[in-house]
Amino acid sequence: MNGSGGAAVTIDLADGGRWTSLRLAGREWLWAGPGLVSGPRTGHSSFTDAGGLDECLPTVRGTPDHGGLWNQPWETSVSYGEATLTRTFTEHPPDPTDPQLDQITVDYHLHAPPGYQFVWAAHALLDCADGATISAPDGTACRLYPEAAGLLPSAWPADAPWVATAWPTPLNLATYGPSDGTAVGAVLVDCPSVSVHDRDAVLVFELSCPGQPVSTALWRNQAGFPVGAPYRSLGVEPMLGRVFDLAEAGPGDAAVVPASGQLAWRLTVSARPV
Repeated sequence: MNGSGGAAVTIDLADGGRWTSLRLAGREWLWAGPGLVSGPRTGHSSFTDAGGLDECLPTVRGTPDHGGLWNQPWETSVSYGEATLTRTFTEHPPDPTDPQLDQITVDYHLHAPPGYQFVWAAHALLDCADGATISAPDGTACRLYPEAAGLLPSAWPADAPWVATAWPTPLNLATYGPSDGTAVGAVLVDCPSVSVHDRDAVLVFELSCPGQPVSTALWRNQAGFPVGAPYRSLGVEPMLGRVFDLAEAGPGDAAVVPASGQLAWRLTVSARPV
């Protein structure tokens, strides 16, 4: 798909509907992956990182790992259990008042039984250089996950699924730094918009779903994952929910389908040169 404003998105419907390319502001934003798999992951039982952007539903971590959509082919819509997800991409023409801005929107519609709870994330892995920065409002509530335990100044609380802190956290997750053998996951709670400044451009994710928990998940892998064969990856993941694992969701931590049996949300992705 190519927008007249210079935006271009490439989708692999056979490989879980994965976004394989996102070109905005004259450059590629999606990381091509570590080369662990070739061809569709259809039928795979264990998640394999292929890079790009995977749609995660009904959970990110937990069971099934990275959700139940990445290992099945897509058509106009895709189903997992009782839920059916449809998405529509729109590329916007140039705005005469802001000709340097490239933008796409993605409209999602979920059909599921009333009361169905889920976590969804646009699991975007970005092609960023050492020194890229992530911007979110200072003081935003942030949940750090257990892989950060050994990096924090205090001991990890027993059996805690996460610890609460404030952005940019004691680990300065705002910077994608050099390879130091660390990998950290976090959720910026109730944070619908995050920007990424990398080299000569800024990328902005903005998620809207009134009445639902809207957050942004982060995965900063500076050659700390996986054990034995680490690589680098930076995940910036617009999310419905406040946790990685649906099984760990407390009150208000998961999105909930209303009585109509339908829920809609919109993801806007934009970029401009700087």
